Amino acid sequence: MARNIVDTLQPRKTIPATLLGVGLGVGAGSLLAASVSALAGYFARRVVTPEERRIGNSMIREVVTDGEGKLWLHFVKDADTSQPGPCMFLTEFDACALRLSAPIEVPGKPRRVARKIEHVYRGSLEGVRRGYLSGAVYEHPEDLGFTAEDVVVPLEGGDGPAWLVRGTTSKDVWVIGVHGRGARRNETIRALPALASMGVTALLMSYRNDGLAPNAPDGRYGLGDTEWLDVQAGIQFALDHGAEQIILLGWSMGGAISLQTADRSELADRIDSLMLVGPVINWVDVLSHQARANKIPQSVGRFAQWLLSNKAGRWVTGQAAPVNLRRLNWVDRASELKHPTLIMHSRDDEFVPNGPSLKLAALRPDLVTLRTFTKAGHTREPNVDPQGFAQAVTSFLSKRIAARAAAAQS
Repeated sequence: MARNIVDTLQPRKTIPATLLGVGLGVGAGSLLAASVSALAGYFARRVVTPEERRIGNSMIREVVTDGEGKLWLHFVKDADTSQPGPCMFLTEFDACALRLSAPIEVPGKPRRVARKIEHVYRGSLEGVRRGYLSGAVYEHPEDLGFTAEDVVVPLEGGDGPAWLVRGTTSKDVWVIGVHGRGARRNETIRALPALASMGVTALLMSYRNDGLAPNAPDGRYGLGDTEWLDVQAGIQFALDHGAEQIILLGWSMGGAISLQTADRSELADRIDSLMLVGPVINWVDVLSHQARANKIPQSVGRFAQWLLSNKAGRWVTGQAAPVNLRRLNWVDRASELKHPTLIMHSRDDEFVPNGPSLKLAALRPDLVTLRTFTKAGHTREPNVDPQGFAQAVTSFLSKRIAARAAAAQS
């Protein structure tokens, strides 16, 4: 992202007069101010409010049975339904959950795309006409053949359920999976094959407001500014159960959370390194991109950021405290990065553009290893290129495990 755009979208300490309609006349100015305020407030609230009901816009045209008796869903072809790689199809309130294959073209029907139903996790397609597609392909580690223990991580607000997949050859090396905004711990299951090949232990945890762990008192996301406290609890759990080397694996907003944990936690010195998938490196950049994608005027987007990051905006957003967007900007804070970090980010990420990841890697080549992917949507790097994803993870882990062994011998 060009520097001048990022700079102009930095949160301001006072509400810009242009946003209040000054100079447009009392009537017109008041109307404009009200419209801007309403739209900015709606956008800001959406950013920090967990979604309890997701209907989805992926339209099913028909269910087809092939010659082998396999069921296929024919979707209206769009950017979501034609995303490469396997996915999960979910209906309203997640009542129906299906694992689907990668898409293929439908002969003679260029406006359709087909995906085979590979597994039914729950529910029925009866009466279903639409849903949403998730890159989190699996419901439970057992779906990939992994034995997982149900454990509880004591969080600030109560018990957070987690899966513990014990390691083998390097069982005292713990990788803590931190999922993204609007997702749950099953998002991180896709990394298990690579982690298991290295013999490490995996803790796939929950955190506040994700529908599994207890909600925060205000019921709002902190975009990493508050959730890091739960990951700190996950680190303490790992240390209490034999971890000697801890690596955080953050996905999307989980990347922002992991970076804040490594920066602010009292246990930061027990973190060896970070692995980040499609991470939010700079929330200002993401919010600006989302505003443009939703055709929200730049001035409205700036005002929404002001509402999120200032105390006066709390009555609109419902936040207990504002989000410190500057503290979440790791492009500007690149010199403060302390931990070796692997970033895996697709150039075709439509939700969290990889520009800040590229910038951070360029600014800190001493600490950041960057692996770019193509054709993968947001956090779908392991779906589209599982071999490339696994190679990036195992190569990084090999170096970190070797570095620890070398340090122990010195």
